[in-house]
Amino acid sequence: MHNVIVTPIGHVRGGRAEPVDDAWDAVEAEIVLDPAQLGPDAALGLGAFSHVVVVFVFDRLDPAKVERDARHPRGRMDWLRTGILAQRGSPRPNRIGVTTCRLLGVDGLTLRVRGLDAVDGSPVLDVKPHMSGFDPRGAIREPDWAREIMQGYW
Repeated sequence: MHNVIVTPIGHVRGGRAEPVDDAWDAVEAEIVLDPAQLGPDAALGLGAFSHVVVVFVFDRLDPAKVERDARHPRGRMDWLRTGILAQRGSPRPNRIGVTTCRLLGVDGLTLRVRGLDAVDGSPVLDVKPHMSGFDPRGAIREPDWAREIMQGYW
């Protein structure tokens, strides 16, 4: 195995101060990109897209709570015990979150977004435009609990 060093390119400003599992769709925040990491035109053209994919760190999660095996999603015993890699929860081995959210605007190195499930101050590792050509091909299959867990999330 190789160690990988990743430097944040910015951080989340605004939105929620604490992680809460549901109702993220109305949450608006900014992604403030770091001029020490990016040139002034790094986001040039991004405003032509309706959505962005944001890669961030669940930095508030206690590393001792990281799951490396299986658990009941959200601690619900009525849902089957499922491996952490079959879930989207935060206690992942590298605490990395990935979310597609609406892009409301771009002002230089500041991006306004809605529906980003990262809290104020979260380090941002990358931002990519959402392109429909990268959407899954073919039918989507997922277990019932995965649909149920998302009912109030957005």
